[in-house]
Amino acid sequence: LCDVIVTSGNAEKIVNAAPKDKDLLFVPDDNLGEWVMEQTGRKMRLWKVNCYVHVEFQRDSILKLKQKFPDAKVVVHPESLRDVRNVADAVCSTEKMITFSKNNPAKRFIIVTESGIVHRMQKECPGKEFLCPPVFDVMCMPDDPCHCSECKFMKMNTLEKVRDCMKNLAPRVELSPEVIQRARLPIERMLEISAKTS
Repeated sequence: LCDVIVTSGNAEKIVNAAPKDKDLLFVPDDNLGEWVMEQTGRKMRLWKVNCYVHVEFQRDSILKLKQKFPDAKVVVHPESLRDVRNVADAVCSTEKMITFSKNNPAKRFIIVTESGIVHRMQKECPGKEFLCPPVFDVMCMPDDPCHCSECKFMKMNTLEKVRDCMKNLAPRVELSPEVIQRARLPIERMLEISAKTS
């Protein structure tokens, strides 16, 4: 039903590319939409839905962790609440979090997003430490992780399930050619706009 798809990494660019005379409805994350409005100055209507993991991060919990590790850089996903984004050293999409951590001379980072990213960060940034803040006002440390910043929906995907889907070609989702074509258009628009240099 949408005109163009966005990710946290390209939303700002795509909103900037939208015709200035069009009213924009930004779906589905109102925190990401709010952050994009802050970056672009473009007013939009925001769909009042958000990621349940990102909205549970609280400013005070992050500040307590920062107090314990004052040398750590705070890297926050834009789907987090404004209060949380305001204490960040960097607000980054998932991919840009990795780039920021690689390029920054700091050795310790507080990563405010779904904790599944930390495994990849550890692989791509050897010698650096990544801390996941608790979503509640409790201290969770790397040697005793609480898993409160894990997305239960993302964790439903497993290698075994992917293997079984490929092996059995099931479960299947069958769509009409018309629906497939209509769904392809906003993805193609996203790729086209994202490929253009600023």
